Amino acid sequence: MLYSPKWSKAKKHLLSFLCDSLCKRVDFHIINYRKAHDGLGRAVITVDHKEVFSMCTIKTESQLYLREWEHRKKEQQYDFENEEETECIWKKVYKTLEKDAIYAQYDFFSALEEYFSLTIEIALVSSNSIVKILCMMDRRLGKRTLLRIEESILEEHSIIKYFYQLRCKVEGIQSKLKV
Repeated sequence: MLYSPKWSKAKKHLLSFLCDSLCKRVDFHIINYRKAHDGLGRAVITVDHKEVFSMCTIKTESQLYLREWEHRKKEQQYDFENEEETECIWKKVYKTLEKDAIYAQYDFFSALEEYFSLTIEIALVSSNSIVKILCMMDRRLGKRTLLRIEESILEEHSIIKYFYQLRCKVEGIQSKLKV
């Protein structure tokens, strides 16, 4: 599943949301593996040309299968033919992946679609970590709001905290967060 519309247009649109202080420092990359059966690869966010967050389809799907198998082993009785049970297990396992901020390239594309359609206020309370990461770099997020949300960031995954601290640093805001 390659991204549609064109990634170049989506990237341009995404970069237009970046705050001025991060424009030259943050970039987004899509790396597709030609020999992968589905043509997918990973989506990467770089800061100062260093890879900070990678959303790799292959790693995510292997984690999904491993965690599903571990879950099934705990259950002792399971029926591979039962589609409802399998779907329920997959949903549980996928939630653990989201909690651990393990995402695939297609998750990044889905998050982009969601992010482009949301106001900054709604995006800030999204349950999607990728959307929250994008919010932390968004020009629509002002200094007062950054200060106001600091307490809520304490409960977030370390990658969201990283981008929050990055934004505070470039805006000259003293953050009390420790990652």
